[in-house]
Amino acid sequence: MLQNGFRAALVQCLVGKDRLKNLENASNLIHKAKSNGAQLVALPECFNSPYGTKFFDEYAESIPDGPTSKMLSEAAKKHSIYIIGGTFPERDDNKLYNTCTVWNPNGDLIAKFRKMHLFDIDIPGGITFKESDILCSGRDLVTFEMFGVTVGLGICYDLRFEELAKLYRIKGCKLLVYPGAFNMTTGPLHWELLQRSRALDNQLYVFAISPARGEHGYIAWGHSQVTDPWGKVVAQAKHGEEIIYSDLDFTECDKVRAQIPIFDQRRTDIYDTVCKI
Repeated sequence: MLQNGFRAALVQCLVGKDRLKNLENASNLIHKAKSNGAQLVALPECFNSPYGTKFFDEYAESIPDGPTSKMLSEAAKKHSIYIIGGTFPERDDNKLYNTCTVWNPNGDLIAKFRKMHLFDIDIPGGITFKESDILCSGRDLVTFEMFGVTVGLGICYDLRFEELAKLYRIKGCKLLVYPGAFNMTTGPLHWELLQRSRALDNQLYVFAISPARGEHGYIAWGHSQVTDPWGKVVAQAKHGEEIIYSDLDFTECDKVRAQIPIFDQRRTDIYDTVCKI
């Protein structure tokens, strides 16, 4: 392990309609990432199924006893690594959620985040989409610890909401992870910009992991990315299936926070970001 961090791998996998093939492909890519020294492997949003409201009910599973959870648990234990299991549709008490799971090197489920901000948009000449037609939204901020680092979770559209990222910074996070599938309209405009903004605003690392770009249905932008606490892009995929790696040094968070101490200089006597639940 690195002295002040760890090696992470972001897996930008191609996703089709065959759940078992998607899981097998993801498992093989996790193995490849481990072979290249990864201690944390992160998968994309909807890595076990196509993305779209018409697919969520068909592919929904319970957690932690569904086939996707089983694959993630076994892979984490087999390779003795942490896995951020992208997202997949979760069924719980007759409700559906878009859910991110995290597994430790023993194969234990240590965190579960449900997408908080649902993607309901209407861009003339671009895209119209309404996740709330079928999904329920999550209500809880979720963090976990690995190698002494606090990690916060979000999913795709959550990346646009600075308040959520700020609350994670207040909770001591030095890394935020957003599995996401921006489209061909918003991806070129905002994907990189939003990640750099969240990293720079909160002086921490940001991961965003996209599916690879397919040819049918919902087309993901790709370009999975690692951004450092200075707002610099340190690794970025292209649009096809690819694994990108980053050796994280969390003293960079301490450096930028000491040199540009915006967190201590916030005027909380005038404004503040608070969690209401």
